[in-house]
Amino acid sequence: MIGTIAAAVGLFAATNIDDVVVLTVLFLASTRGTLPGWKVVVGQYAGFIALVAISVLAAAGLTIVPDKWVGLLGLIPLGIGLVGLVRALRRRGDDDDDDSAVRAGGVLGVAGITIANGADNISLYTPVFRTTPIPDTVVTIAVFLVLVAVWCLVARFVGTNKTVTEALEKIEHWLVPAVFTGLGLYILIESGVIMRLIDVLS
Repeated sequence: MIGTIAAAVGLFAATNIDDVVVLTVLFLASTRGTLPGWKVVVGQYAGFIALVAISVLAAAGLTIVPDKWVGLLGLIPLGIGLVGLVRALRRRGDDDDDDSAVRAGGVLGVAGITIANGADNISLYTPVFRTTPIPDTVVTIAVFLVLVAVWCLVARFVGTNKTVTEALEKIEHWLVPAVFTGLGLYILIESGVIMRLIDVLS
């Protein structure tokens, strides 16, 4: 049992380090009231549970999305980021910050970002779930769900810290959408899906 828990902690940390950055940015947006903190938490849980479910189904031999096209999920954070950048440009001379941060589409938007950023989760969780006994898989998933809460607490502490928010106040309305735009481009490029699309269309 202890070995299973330790392995689950290591696996979660290895596949979700980048999520801390994304969550921190989302909680930073929540300090301006554009995205309530509870929506960040619920969206993160919804997205992560979806990733686990997809991994379990894949481990059982069911492929929902062909691996080579999973990278298309990068369009979700890319689209959210670009919309946020357009809003920031339109409000460049406006002191009202209420609408300047990315709203991320509420719970569904946060869940979508989590799923889009989870290709590595699926690729690693699937073989683990396939080769692990069911009781150990249940324990692993339970540990994952506890650690999602820990991740949210850490990100909330950093993202709502007064020192951090004051330091980023002048660039926050650019930082939030820029992070999501960069994340979307990274997913699309790293997954190789752009080249596959070019091959299909050519």
